Amino acid sequence: MGKGTSDGRWESGGRDEIAEVIQIVGIAELKVSNAPSDVLATYALGSCLGITAYDPALKAGGMAHCLLPLSHLDPIRAENCPALFTDTGVSALIQAMLNLGACRERLVVKVAGGASPLNDAGVFRTGARNYVVMRKLLWKNGLLIAAEDVGGAMARSMRFALATGAVHVTTGGREVAL
Repeated sequence: MGKGTSDGRWESGGRDEIAEVIQIVGIAELKVSNAPSDVLATYALGSCLGITAYDPALKAGGMAHCLLPLSHLDPIRAENCPALFTDTGVSALIQAMLNLGACRERLVVKVAGGASPLNDAGVFRTGARNYVVMRKLLWKNGLLIAAEDVGGAMARSMRFALATGAVHVTTGGREVAL
């Protein structure tokens, strides 16, 4: 049996293992980290997008939970809370990763969400619009999506382990690795 230590590590069988530290990324939030023990997690990805960026050489990553497609609706709120909007959230995530020392060419991007959970009969199409805005911004920044779980009608949850870069998405009780 292992035991926890005062510095947040987990000791097991004579070797040290890093204890996971869950960092919740709420709606319209963005977090980046270079702590291998961090696991970034977000919930309630309906029409919202969960976007992860990972630099495998640094073992640094970030996650944004973007709610609405375009910031022109409220530029002041976009300035104060960039992840509220996909256009400003994607840009802020990329910049935050670069500020951590990540290399743009090494960034691995994975995405989940963009659903139509309320079956809006195609009126608002917020999930689809979020996805299109995100793809355009990634393309402009020379980034491609490595893996995705988007669309449909079900909300998703997303977990991103910085120690390995693994991203897992849970939809309707079913978990898949991206």
